Amino acid sequence: MAGYDYDLGIIGGGAAGLTVAAGASRLGVKVLLLDKEPRLGGDCLHYGCVPSKTLIRTARVRHLMGRAEEFGLPPVALPPVDYSMVSKRIAEVISVIQVHDSVERFSSLGVDVRFGNSTFVDDHTVSLDGSRISAGKWVIASGSSPDVPRIQGLERVPYLTNVDIFSLKDLPKSLVVLGGGPIAVELAQAFRRLGCPVTLIQRSAQILSGEDADMAAYVQKSMEKDGVEFILNAGVDEARPSPDGVEVRLTVAGQDKVVKGAQLLVAMGRRSNTDGLGLERIGVALDKGSVRVDSRMRTSVPHIYAAGDVTGQHRFTHAAGYEGGIVISNAVFLLPRKADYTWLPWCTYTDPELASVGLNEKRARKKGVEYTTVIEEFSSSDRALAEGEGAGRIKILLNKKGKPAGCQIASVHAGELLSEWVAAVNGGVGLATLAGAIHPYPTLGEINKKVAGKLLGEKLFSDKVRKILRLLFSYHG
Repeated sequence: MAGYDYDLGIIGGGAAGLTVAAGASRLGVKVLLLDKEPRLGGDCLHYGCVPSKTLIRTARVRHLMGRAEEFGLPPVALPPVDYSMVSKRIAEVISVIQVHDSVERFSSLGVDVRFGNSTFVDDHTVSLDGSRISAGKWVIASGSSPDVPRIQGLERVPYLTNVDIFSLKDLPKSLVVLGGGPIAVELAQAFRRLGCPVTLIQRSAQILSGEDADMAAYVQKSMEKDGVEFILNAGVDEARPSPDGVEVRLTVAGQDKVVKGAQLLVAMGRRSNTDGLGLERIGVALDKGSVRVDSRMRTSVPHIYAAGDVTGQHRFTHAAGYEGGIVISNAVFLLPRKADYTWLPWCTYTDPELASVGLNEKRARKKGVEYTTVIEEFSSSDRALAEGEGAGRIKILLNKKGKPAGCQIASVHAGELLSEWVAAVNGGVGLATLAGAIHPYPTLGEINKKVAGKLLGEKLFSDKVRKILRLLFSYHG
């Protein structure tokens, strides 16, 4: 754009920022990408999705080793874990993926990548460590960070967050986890399976409080079987150092309770990274600290967009990538395209995993949507039983027209199994098509066919149909 240094400037090198940078540059747009960290990839690559899933896999392998006798194998002695080796593997996986998110790759696409602290001086110009740079349009994709709640004494306790827990040199002797969301439960289970005693403290009556209680129960039962201790409906009053690490004072059912551990993990939500960007100065509206956007990802300043965690809406890497595509449509092609989260899927990577797309019962009731449910237990899956993974269920919500309104799966590989439903609901595929499709046997994926056919079977194998067939063909059964 004439009069500006760049056509498009992007603040943040995570999933949203990298999606916009790569797409826009390949379309001939002159792009500037800024990041406060000295490397690209954002929280997902360095402190989130990639390290956590690597850790979870390591913990699951050790857990399976401990189950050897269940599979007819000799028992396996499990020596203590050298967490420095686990951290090393995590770092190695990150380094491999980092190549895809490297400065060299984005520079080869024509993106000008720079590092430093950015702040807006006007609605077209930022100051990068004192140097002024202008762009015709900007995208705020600065991500999020762990939200540390105001708890008395917490500032005196050397607590952990997802930023530093993956690079520990030693496995904690014991771990107290504050929080019951995806990050909290994933890490609690992983560390317990590595041999670390874990106590999880949750403010509400249920972990994964946005999910249906019956589905979240499968996760909690599995974690309890692993040895994770849960304290629910707990008010956290104070955290304080102790000779052995940390003490957390709670109120549970009106009674005082003290929980002790060697280390404390705080996983009680996220906050958007907007501090220091100077957004108030240029009129970009915030909502509870997050950048407010419309359905086209535009902020209150029309030529400034925002995407990813910084909007505070859907804090998933795949949502950030999707929103980056919405920004490209509107900011580069100038084609009005709106974000639609109706069929946004997500997955919590515990064991069993808990995956969801569309409405669950909680959200349906909140929206006032009429629904019925169809449920199939994994104890009916031959493959699940053969693999010793029979605990879990799939639940489909049907709207009043009998079409899928949502799907939840609690099982091993639930995230993979959900993909069939993601394709089905986005493509308008009906239950009859799913039920009639041939699935290979024996696979976990057969559960999708089975639950789709369950409702159809109730209609087909009915007294009404039998009466019609007797009338037409004189059947005697």
